[in-house]
Amino acid sequence: MLGFFKKLFGGTTVDFKELVNNGAIIVDVRSPGEYKTGHIKGSKNFPLDSILSKVNDLKKTNKPVITVCRSGARSGMAKGILKSAGIEVYNGGPWFSLQNKI
Repeated sequence: MLGFFKKLFGGTTVDFKELVNNGAIIVDVRSPGEYKTGHIKGSKNFPLDSILSKVNDLKKTNKPVITVCRSGARSGMAKGILKSAGIEVYNGGPWFSLQNKI
């Protein structure tokens, strides 16, 4: 049964700390108001509804992207958008949770 879930959710564990240490960009896709209430130091605030307009800028950096939000839902949507644009991207889930991992 566990194998089924690993297959379903992509059973590889992501080392977010290593990604960040190697220059990954953290993109917080919450609204500017939510971002102001707290965020990961050094993260960029690109709200989900504007993420498409940031694709070219993110591609130019040639670095992996880690998306975060409040719960992981919007960052998951942003991951899909960026991945389909050819960007190496990881869903970091809730920003406060990722903060503890890096």
